[in-house]
Amino acid sequence: MTLLDVSIVNVALPSMEHGIGATPADVSWVVSGYALTFGLALVPAGRLGDDYGRRKMFLLGLLLFVATSALCGAAQNATWLVVARLCQGIAGGLLNPQVIGMIQQLFSGRERGRAFGLFGATVGLSTAVGPVLGGLLIQGLGIDEGWRYVFYVNLPIGLLAIVFGARLLPRDTRTGPRRAPDLLGTLLLGLAVVSVMLPLVEAEEATSAPRWWLMGVGAVLLVVFVLWERRARHPLVNLRLLTVRSYAMGALLGLVYFAGFTGIFLVTTLFFQQGLGYSPLEAGAATLAFAIGSAISPAIGGRIVHRFGRPMVVLGILLVVVGLGVTAWLVGEYTGANAALVLGGPLFVAGFGSGLVIAPNQTLSLEEVPPAEGGTAAGVLQTAQRVGAAIGTALGGSLFFAQLARSHGDYHSSAAHGLIGSVALVTLALVVGVGDIALSARRRRRKAPAAPAAPVVRGTVTGAPATLTLTSLRTNRAQRVTTDADGRFELPAEPGPYLLLAAARGQDTLARELRVGDAAVTADFAFPRVARLSGVVEAAGGPVARASVALLDAGGEVAQVAVTDERGHYRIDGLRPGEYTVVTTGYAPTASPVRVEGRRTRHDPLLVLPAAQPERGHTARARP
Repeated sequence: MTLLDVSIVNVALPSMEHGIGATPADVSWVVSGYALTFGLALVPAGRLGDDYGRRKMFLLGLLLFVATSALCGAAQNATWLVVARLCQGIAGGLLNPQVIGMIQQLFSGRERGRAFGLFGATVGLSTAVGPVLGGLLIQGLGIDEGWRYVFYVNLPIGLLAIVFGARLLPRDTRTGPRRAPDLLGTLLLGLAVVSVMLPLVEAEEATSAPRWWLMGVGAVLLVVFVLWERRARHPLVNLRLLTVRSYAMGALLGLVYFAGFTGIFLVTTLFFQQGLGYSPLEAGAATLAFAIGSAISPAIGGRIVHRFGRPMVVLGILLVVVGLGVTAWLVGEYTGANAALVLGGPLFVAGFGSGLVIAPNQTLSLEEVPPAEGGTAAGVLQTAQRVGAAIGTALGGSLFFAQLARSHGDYHSSAAHGLIGSVALVTLALVVGVGDIALSARRRRRKAPAAPAAPVVRGTVTGAPATLTLTSLRTNRAQRVTTDADGRFELPAEPGPYLLLAAARGQDTLARELRVGDAAVTADFAFPRVARLSGVVEAAGGPVARASVALLDAGGEVAQVAVTDERGHYRIDGLRPGEYTVVTTGYAPTASPVRVEGRRTRHDPLLVLPAAQPERGHTARARP
């Protein structure tokens, strides 16, 4: 829905100028301002999802997006519209990292690749439907009021998404203590992103000289942000993510690639509408071939990305270079009729290649990222993409308008120049991809043992420390390992079928069947949250040492047993929230009910001496 809003708004910009008298600068801020605040919100939103629950942040983002869409549609003047659009960008930035974070959390291995493929297909479909739907709305409802409904269309979609999300998404489980937000880190990163993107937004407006010196300010702020994050107790971004080679190279490739391919949308829209006189509907249909291609290929790429890896992404980039290169040549040379049909073939090739790049690159970039960091990692990845998109749009627009002025209104040569700039940046992304493959091959050769290395089963367990047992279904041989401090584990395995069990104290054992081939297999587990019961056993004379505390579940079975220390303290970890009975034995046995909830529950049993009566009852209090 957030990407549908980008593509559908582009064709409605002339309608906004007619409807509320928006100036070119206002219209530019409707597009660029959304991109600016969207990119600003991504990383903090990813951290909020990781720390406070992705389902909660997803539904909140949806609600805000629907509300701000209604405000955009109801705008009575250009200022109202721009402010509402800036707020809508924040809502979109809050929403997007939760989607990728939940895919990272709920899927692993090949299933994760398929999930990202379906996500990429959805993005492609929204990009395909947006221009055509926007053109239909404006053509059917009039140029003065039609633009309002490109925002109102989000209302029924968003409300349905809220209902289904509330019913179908798994509830959030907090696996660790709630972290204090990194306010200074958020402020530093936000100022750095604004300093980098604002000159690019001003370059797109072409109404004033861009303040390029802000780029230097952004670079300094970024250095200060990194220095702060190294010493922050609860950093906004875990900088260790950047030491994961697949993630760092994927983020760099995404930045350069988005700088290349996003510029084509502005250039082709200007070419078709202003150069060839197409209506908004016709201009949307003219670029439909690219969107259809990018909607078909992600599902294919998602199924085979784990088999072919980065070379498949490089193949996709190569198809984009070829498709855009032929498009640029035809735009500059072909002046006959039916230009949209002539350009449809190479645009489809470019779109098909793009679908093999975006979602598979996300899959490979996040492959080695722990699920607990999935939202933040996705936010950083998408922020790089947003910065790249701003660079590409500014460069494409600058090349287009500069050539238009030099050629005295030749839209064919102007559009060709803008597309050639996009081809150059996509070619640079191709160089990054090929370099990544070469470096990976070189590293494998250096580390190659005399005999081929055996594949491994690795993953992350969240919720509790766990013991992993991997049993071969062919030989019945079993091996065990415990998770490390970050919840990670790794077990060597020969090719064949296996049963993997994850056991944690106070939890039901989780099981998964695996088939190991020649490559590593990833299997992640998530246990539901657990609680702690603690307290002091006391009698009339004070705390009681070495008293026995037995915890019975609702069925009367003994869940756990603890013994108090010299000060009468006891602690029982790994409990599921619910109703229990505490049986305390020291003098005469006592039994008392307790409800375990939140992260920690305190319960102080009171033992009764044979010759004394209790003066107070036991207490139980929960710490949420």
